Amino acid sequence: HVQLVESGGGLVQPGGSLRLSCAGSGFTSSSYYMTWARQAPGKGMEWVSSIYSDGSRTYYADSVEGRFTISGDNAKTTVYLQMNSLKSEDTALYLCATDLTPIEGFTGKQDYWGQGTQVTVS
Repeated sequence: HVQLVESGGGLVQPGGSLRLSCAGSGFTSSSYYMTWARQAPGKGMEWVSSIYSDGSRTYYADSVEGRFTISGDNAKTTVYLQMNSLKSEDTALYLCATDLTPIEGFTGKQDYWGQGTQVTVS
């Protein structure tokens, strides 16, 4: 079965950096988008970034453009989110998600989700 496991969150000072990882397994497709989303306390789910499985296409929310970088490993099973110049407003639970389809677009209702990793900027 499909499994997504995030790691790498933690407490960091404003201006600091963190690198999140999302390890995937059980994938039944080789063409798909992987997405990072986040949810801050008391707020809805916010799309952060997406990457196509071959790394050829990446997308970023305006709020993180220029500060965050999404990437994948050669085996296409792990996706990373390098977060630089972190701000207090980046504090949230970060989750990775996928539909395992080549259709781009975050609905918040992706089929597969990880459990999330907490990022606190303070």
